[in-house]
Amino acid sequence: MSSILSTLPALYQDLLPAFFRKEAPTETKATCSNCAMSRASAQATVESVDGAEHLFRPDTKCCTYYPRLPNYLVGALLSDDSPQMAEGRRRIEAKIESRIGVSPQWVKPPAKFNHLYKNAHQFFGRASSLRCPYYALESGGCTIWAYRESVCSTFFCKYVAGRDGQRFWMSLKTYLTLAEFQLSRHALLQLMPEFLLDGRDKAEVATAPLSVEDLDDAAPPPKAYAALWKGYVGMEKDFYRACYDAVRAVSRDGLERLLGLDGIIEQKVLEKLHTQATAPTLPRVLRFNPDATVKWLPDGSVALGSYSEYDAVALPGEAYALLVEFTGQKPVEAVRQHLRDHKQADLDPDILLELHRHRILIEP
Repeated sequence: MSSILSTLPALYQDLLPAFFRKEAPTETKATCSNCAMSRASAQATVESVDGAEHLFRPDTKCCTYYPRLPNYLVGALLSDDSPQMAEGRRRIEAKIESRIGVSPQWVKPPAKFNHLYKNAHQFFGRASSLRCPYYALESGGCTIWAYRESVCSTFFCKYVAGRDGQRFWMSLKTYLTLAEFQLSRHALLQLMPEFLLDGRDKAEVATAPLSVEDLDDAAPPPKAYAALWKGYVGMEKDFYRACYDAVRAVSRDGLERLLGLDGIIEQKVLEKLHTQATAPTLPRVLRFNPDATVKWLPDGSVALGSYSEYDAVALPGEAYALLVEFTGQKPVEAVRQHLRDHKQADLDPDILLELHRHRILIEP
């Protein structure tokens, strides 16, 4: 198995705490190179209960998302002159030259994209108009993968550990998002402190109306852009490279100080969820999840889903009658003994654990 660090950009190798050298959950079900959610490669596809399409387009996969890149990762990408990153550099340079969503702290989605993303319905993986601008359509890969941000580093469509795996990766995203925010602010404090002193690093108002420039995919007015960038207008790429240099100089202890109490708490949560994802235990008492989705298949088997619309468990139809015996009133071992005595059947603890991880069986 690979370490958690190995799943992240190389910049973090000497920066994150020792915990990140622990083994990461291996997500073999999320086969990105051969998209597990496309109709061509999805195994044992089950038509959705609600009749809506949940599979992804092969020309978008899960990349119907526009990443928000912190200044230092942009600088790291611009500083990488390897041939492998040539297309990624070209695209990020074009983005910077457009001035749309370009600030001293982030290279981020246009406001119109965010509006569409937040207000669209059942679009994820299916709307080509929301495809990531860094997506390589020809290869189905990412042109900036080595410098991806927190969301792209931690999203999987399916998890080997089910809900436990999902919770771990979501917690890692929370930790990395905090690190991105604080490290980008640290760089700003070195290079453009007035950006922080003016409060420009605060979260933007989500309900702010779109401007004419937002609607027309145009750059902000020159005066507004100059006020944002101060004396760095025309030197944005140099600024981002300097941000990268500032963050590279941060030590592991320095990052801990930057993250403060929030970082300590988030790491402890992450450690707890890592244990649950990699060393699970079967709860003493379980009950069948009344909110689980049940789909009977033509061959008599049954597909059960709960924690995610993208992941289901298929079982022989006979197993369903056994699962409903788990009512949360008796310990698991007592229910298994009842099944052996009265139904001449049993469910192996490994199967029960898998069903619990997918939240088909839950704790009362």
